[in-house]
Amino acid sequence: MHARKIYPGIHNDRYGGMTDIGKIIRDAWVFDLLPETETCEGWDYGRIEQLYDQVHRAWDAHGHLASRLPPELRARHERIYAAALQRARELGWSAELGEDD
Repeated sequence: MHARKIYPGIHNDRYGGMTDIGKIIRDAWVFDLLPETETCEGWDYGRIEQLYDQVHRAWDAHGHLASRLPPELRARHERIYAAALQRARELGWSAELGEDD
């Protein structure tokens, strides 16, 4: 029997969540699918996959482009992602690093 993999939470993820799962969580915050206080700490990966499906459907309406978001969502997206980039840089992340670096 395999142990279930559990997500550590966006704040405990690499560079404050500069990962694919971190992006899913931030996008869920943008679309108000999750409150911004929800870090998904302790979630199993099946639950993360369900969240991904919800986020994907939310992006469908906007062609998966932030530039097509209505002003309120675009402002929220910019705020959430700017804060994530600042935190990641404080933790040593660089845009030149790959996810595995």
